[in-house]
Amino acid sequence: MLKTNVYDMSGKLVGEIELSEAVFGITPNESVVHDVVKNHLANKRQGTQSALTRAEVSGGGRKPWRQKGTGRARQGSTRAPQWTHGGIVFAPKPRDYSYTLNKKVKRLAMKSVLSAKAQEENLVVIDAIKMDEIKTKSFKNFLKAVNADCKALVVTAENDAIVVKSAANIPGILVTFANLINVYDILNAQKLVVDKAALAKIEEVFA
Repeated sequence: MLKTNVYDMSGKLVGEIELSEAVFGITPNESVVHDVVKNHLANKRQGTQSALTRAEVSGGGRKPWRQKGTGRARQGSTRAPQWTHGGIVFAPKPRDYSYTLNKKVKRLAMKSVLSAKAQEENLVVIDAIKMDEIKTKSFKNFLKAVNADCKALVVTAENDAIVVKSAANIPGILVTFANLINVYDILNAQKLVVDKAALAKIEEVFA
């Protein structure tokens, strides 16, 4: 049976919580995680790069010099790729890099990274992540108290503007919500800080 400690925001131990074996107790599948991260990064690409081919560069309509008799190499256009200001060979054009993965693959990858965090003891469960006012210093103190003052992903159950704004200026800290977590963000963080309500939502979806 998987169990982990529950802390309050001051870093005090307030109890234990049972973790779902189906979500936090599997053997991580690295190749599936790799596929999902690759997919995530590909889907994020704008794909707006563009350059001109020799057909699209202005000019170059006239042959620069006659074919024979000049002693120079024959040339047909001043916009051929070997010329300065010439077109680009196989010029990149705007395109969509995104592709889809199977749902089962995505779910397995999510369970794999959550299980890896739990096994490495980099999962920190908080009783409730709540703040009365927007205060970066208070949020920093909270992270320090729970030993998560490093690159961390903080997961709350709902969109809490006070928490989001309090963490906005802390380097390496990302706040997200239980319904928006992704494999890349979890893998990219050293510590995963989750409040109890968010943990329940995650287990409900992925168990």
